[in-house]
Amino acid sequence: MIISNIKKLAVLAFAAFVATPVAAQDLLAKQAPVDRKMKAVDSMVLKRIIEQEEKYNPSADLYEDWNNVYAHRETTLPDSFRIDLRGFHMPTDSRVVTSNFGSRWGRQHKGLDIKVYIGDTIRAAFSGKIRIVKYEPKGYGKYVVIRHHNGLETIYGHMSKHLVVENQEVKAGEPIGLGGNTGRSTGSHLHFETRLCGVALNPALMFDFRNQDVVGDFYNFNRKHYAAESAQATRLRGAGGSVTTSDDDLDLAVSSTPARATSNVHFHKVKKGDTLQAIARKCHTTVDKLCKLNHIGKNIRLRPGQILKYN
Repeated sequence: MIISNIKKLAVLAFAAFVATPVAAQDLLAKQAPVDRKMKAVDSMVLKRIIEQEEKYNPSADLYEDWNNVYAHRETTLPDSFRIDLRGFHMPTDSRVVTSNFGSRWGRQHKGLDIKVYIGDTIRAAFSGKIRIVKYEPKGYGKYVVIRHHNGLETIYGHMSKHLVVENQEVKAGEPIGLGGNTGRSTGSHLHFETRLCGVALNPALMFDFRNQDVVGDFYNFNRKHYAAESAQATRLRGAGGSVTTSDDDLDLAVSSTPARATSNVHFHKVKKGDTLQAIARKCHTTVDKLCKLNHIGKNIRLRPGQILKYN
């Protein structure tokens, strides 16, 4: 009896052992179509993600390469392009534009100069990726280039300190540097450029520093209309509507508040041999006031071409 039961158990165990691979093979056979379907679903999801990224990241279509060498290199500019200005942050809270985009002193000025003081925080205008962090002694000084998802690249020049590194992702409004007077500069300020495919566009077409805002949700660039639109933007949002380049006082009509667009802020351009005492007498002010307005010391060494605020 015991031997008979042992035989039965042995037969059952053998049958189970033989059946297991067959069942496993059946399970794999049934799973294969499911795996193919899941792979197809995953591919569709991935495709949608890529489409969404391309939809909201036009820079992927505009730029063929990524490098940390050139500040800018002009490529083919599209006939028209819609630039998304939503999610912006003003690069500085200064409302004073001291120099316009365009012809200046016999050469092209490719950006706007905004009055900032040494140590003022400079911020990313839009979210993006830091492409260049460098020092150019005869040009931009300490500068940063950011490539943004909306297709623009912005350049921030003459800073005193970098706060970011190359290939770093940044959000709009994130500090990227401190205001300064490095490079080819005659006074502390931010040189701010907006470029599309390496071509400099007038920042006043998009940014209104007086009102600390952008001009709208979008800027529709059009090659045919650009020149006229740029001139109009300078008249509306530039340094008093024109670039003043006289060797005497630089009387720039700027606004200290959005509601008072006609108030005047006066600047003096330093000449060879000028002293703070001589400038104070000429501008009917005091050395103490000059130092306070310009955040400088009484023993500062003035340089020809330096711009000082005196009211």
